[in-house]
Amino acid sequence: MPDFWRDSGYHLLEQTPEGRLKVTDDFLRAYLVRPEMRPPEEACKAERHLHADLLESPRMTISDQRLETLADPDAVDNYKVWDAYRARLLDAETLEEVYMGLFVPEEGVTNDRAANDSGVLPVPPIFIDHLSHIIMRHILGEAADPLAARAGELFFREQKVTLREGQILLADSDTVEMYATQENSISLGNLLAQSEGRARSLELDVLSRENADIYWERDTRYDTVLRIDFGSPGLDAFCRALEKWVTHFLDIEVRVQPIPEIKDDAWVWYVGLDAEATALLNTLYRGQEASEDQMYRLLGLFRSEFADSSVVLPQVAGRPLYMALCMDEAGGLRFKPQNLLCNLPLSARA
Repeated sequence: MPDFWRDSGYHLLEQTPEGRLKVTDDFLRAYLVRPEMRPPEEACKAERHLHADLLESPRMTISDQRLETLADPDAVDNYKVWDAYRARLLDAETLEEVYMGLFVPEEGVTNDRAANDSGVLPVPPIFIDHLSHIIMRHILGEAADPLAARAGELFFREQKVTLREGQILLADSDTVEMYATQENSISLGNLLAQSEGRARSLELDVLSRENADIYWERDTRYDTVLRIDFGSPGLDAFCRALEKWVTHFLDIEVRVQPIPEIKDDAWVWYVGLDAEATALLNTLYRGQEASEDQMYRLLGLFRSEFADSSVVLPQVAGRPLYMALCMDEAGGLRFKPQNLLCNLPLSARA
């Protein structure tokens, strides 16, 4: 198996004895060479010198006085955002701690470490997705199954959904948008049809057990399609990714299985894996009837059980937890992996 997702920067990190990820200078430098941070041709001399100094010493302090010497106000804003994020990376012992701190404030720490009252996170979404990318790469390890890796993309990349002959197909939203612009069409179904034709110029192949190894040749192109309808290997791979995500962060063993429907008149806890799913489960939990449109957007239901019932609240012990995954009105899927960590019914002992 090749070293996949090299674009994440995972190979630039160190591991702690506990198996967590630790920031290095080379990892910080990788942010500085991104297009958003590289000085453009027209950049002033002060901006170029600052960038060069940071490449040499990526942990150096950036003073307000030095930022004031930059001619481009956009560059000043970029450096301020990056400097604040860098402070989080360096203050924390591990990347996992940084990620958790964005959503779950530590005891005794004010909530500016997590989402503020308006729900706005203090770190740009691109950085949060990058953390998910790196951590999922670490969780998958060096013996990852290609379907598991493709399912892992849901943790950090938005998907475009198409329903075709009973199948639920997910393609990378950015890839679909790029191809759609080229082909003057936004239909994933059309793109898939073209990729199956003689020209095969688009190569949006649906992964299966038989062809899964093609993923390793295209892992950073994000141009393969994952099928997640009930009973599909892709949906099973997604369930295993959910389990590993929870275990890695919380050291809790959980079993996740897809279900066709919730047959439980007294379910006590649920987690929406995205905003649409949360709204749907809220409706169902209150005993209200979901709209036809809500049910149409439902992509999957899941039943979760904890291996050790002592890690959950007493009222949940021995009972399953239900989860759902939905697409939005535009056919997009934006899975929120943080929901798995923040909304579980954990006891104080956990």
